[in-house]
Amino acid sequence: MKKTNKKGFTLAELLVVVAIIAVLVAIAIPIFTSQLEKSREATDEANIRSAYAIVQTASLTQDTQEELTKQNTEDIKYTVTGAEGSYVYKAEITLKQQQDKWQSGAPNIGGVAVSDDVAKKNGKVAVTYTQSTGKTTITAVTAG
Repeated sequence: MKKTNKKGFTLAELLVVVAIIAVLVAIAIPIFTSQLEKSREATDEANIRSAYAIVQTASLTQDTQEELTKQNTEDIKYTVTGAEGSYVYKAEITLKQQQDKWQSGAPNIGGVAVSDDVAKKNGKVAVTYTQSTGKTTITAVTAG
């Protein structure tokens, strides 16, 4: 009688394993992309909060354009226009998110509600403090 060698897996066993792995990947990819978008939104929200804080501080300390330029980053650009007593401090933030609207709920920054219309794929947001009115706004930057 000949002894058979039973080493290895059958084709059916390998196909079952491949099918299980394919199902797990199909489940994992949408979850991963959703979490990636949430992290982009968290980055955008943090950048808007940072810009809000710097604009408020600059208005209190009457910073000049030269002083504000030192605060510029790759994603946030600061400007000041106008004359003493009526300065307009502005921060322009380049968004990272890849979907329109806030997927995880619109944030409220410094008591200023940030609407869904502000969040645009690869868009820009402006945080503006107008000294003469004492109001801060957070708006979408329109091209043009």
